[in-house]
Amino acid sequence: MSQTTDGVVARDARVQAAVDHWAARFIQAGVEYGDFIATMQRIDTWDQWLDEWCANGDMHAGLAREAEEAGRVRTAGEAWTRAAVGYHFAKFVWVLDRAKSRAAADRAVDALRRAHSHLDPTAERIEAPLDGGRVVANLRRPTGSDQPPLVVLIPGLDSTKEEFFKLEAFFLDRGMATLSMDGPGQGECGYDLPIRPDYEVGLSAALDAVAGRDDLDLERVGAAGVSVGGYHAPRAATFESRVKAVVGLSGPFSFGEIWKQLPQLSRETFIEKSGAESEDEARAKALELDLDGVVEQLDKPALFVTGRLDRLIPWEQTARQAERAPQGTFVLWDEGNHGCSNIPYKARSLMADWLAEQLAREKVVR
Repeated sequence: MSQTTDGVVARDARVQAAVDHWAARFIQAGVEYGDFIATMQRIDTWDQWLDEWCANGDMHAGLAREAEEAGRVRTAGEAWTRAAVGYHFAKFVWVLDRAKSRAAADRAVDALRRAHSHLDPTAERIEAPLDGGRVVANLRRPTGSDQPPLVVLIPGLDSTKEEFFKLEAFFLDRGMATLSMDGPGQGECGYDLPIRPDYEVGLSAALDAVAGRDDLDLERVGAAGVSVGGYHAPRAATFESRVKAVVGLSGPFSFGEIWKQLPQLSRETFIEKSGAESEDEARAKALELDLDGVVEQLDKPALFVTGRLDRLIPWEQTARQAERAPQGTFVLWDEGNHGCSNIPYKARSLMADWLAEQLAREKVVR
């Protein structure tokens, strides 16, 4: 840390930006508040970020193994979920060392797989080929339903399927199956495939991978995307006829339009995950993520949700999506931040309730 002229200790700018923009997101994704405080107290500079959050993940992985040895299955599973988000947030916008970032990502994948083995043994890993790479997703089904509707959960620029365990519960508890995916530029898929504007190719590949199953009602498919996923979801739903209803949470209308006001960490992450060789090239790629002329063709129910206090993607960007979509509904919470992660009990409940209603058997037009 550095000192200001009045002697007050100031954080590394990148570390402070991560706290300012994403602290609430960590907590709602499953990081314990005490862990967040303790880990942040150990981080002075951005180069320390990944190692310290991996240390947090390691601590919970150790607790998980102790619980496994004692035969405490539930406790072990819960600890593995905490390890998964620890490893995930270690690398989520950290692009200083590609090898270390990928190693942390692989540990997050493994930790969540172990969590599933204890907490939801029916969870399945789904893989589908795409342009020489692959789409990877986690499929979970609710209890008490032989053929539930399916909701595809789509991450944003820096999130992955490993961040979605708690989000999935909102849909599972309302009788919907979830397919949390890593598409182009995201998570495991991002190792081989860069971000692309036509996300529907990834969504279609994921749906093809589960086609023909008799334990899902694939006539009742919804999609929900978060942040940049709030661009991907309505874009993909426009061109993928199997999607009957869509939700976008804090999504941009034109990502390139807001490029200069994005946090430096987000710009660096986009440069890395888009495969750009310069910031100018990255901005040009970001300008391709634009719903102009697309969302006007979205001929199905669409819910757009955001918060007025969003410091990453201005709420007006999401409002423009709703205004242009023929069947768009817009919900704005004055107190909500980016992704409404400070009020998940409002945003996530609304998203899940709305999709459950849209995907009800008597409502879906087949």
